[in-house]
Amino acid sequence: METNFIFAGFGGQGILLAGTVLANAFMIEGKDVTWYPCYGAEMRGGTVNCEVVVSDSEVSSVHKQDTDYAIVLNQQSFDRFVKRVKKGGTIVANSTLVAETRPRTDINYVFAPMTKIANDLGTSKVTNVVSLGVLASACPIVKKEFLEKGVEKVLGEKKKDLLPLNIKALNSACCEAV
Repeated sequence: METNFIFAGFGGQGILLAGTVLANAFMIEGKDVTWYPCYGAEMRGGTVNCEVVVSDSEVSSVHKQDTDYAIVLNQQSFDRFVKRVKKGGTIVANSTLVAETRPRTDINYVFAPMTKIANDLGTSKVTNVVSLGVLASACPIVKKEFLEKGVEKVLGEKKKDLLPLNIKALNSACCEAV
C-alpha cells in the first residue's frame, strides 16, 4: 500500500530538506520511496513543495492527484493543498502562520505552533524538523526513531554541529503536538 505526503511552504523554510529527511527515514526503514521536488525560480520567499511516496513494494508513480498527508507551513500552502488531501486524509498545519480553519469536513486537521516551538528552541530554522515531529505524532507509519536517523544522514558530516538542535526540535514537536 502506498502513502503519499506533500510538504509545502515558502522558500527558506526547509521544505525540501524536510521531504528529504522523510524519504531517507523510509529508506533506512527498508521501504520503497520516491521524492519529487517542485519549486519556482524565486528561491527564498517563493512557493516550494515536495512530494514523498512510500510503499512496501515498488512505488507506482509520483505527483499524485490526491495525498494522504499534507504538511503545510504557511497560509498560502494551506489554501492550495487542503484541496488535494484525500477524503479521510490529514492536513498538518503550522498554526503560527496558518489560521485554524476547517474548510472541509471529510479530512482530519492537526494544528501545531511549529514556528513558535522552533523559536522557543532558539531559531525558526528548525521549523521544518518540528513539522516532522508533528507528523510523527499524527501518522502511524512515520516512526520517530527513523526520522532521527534520517536527520543524521541528511545533515551529514558537514552539518554535524546542527544535529543536536535538530534532534531536540524533532523530539519537542512529538511531545508538544498530538
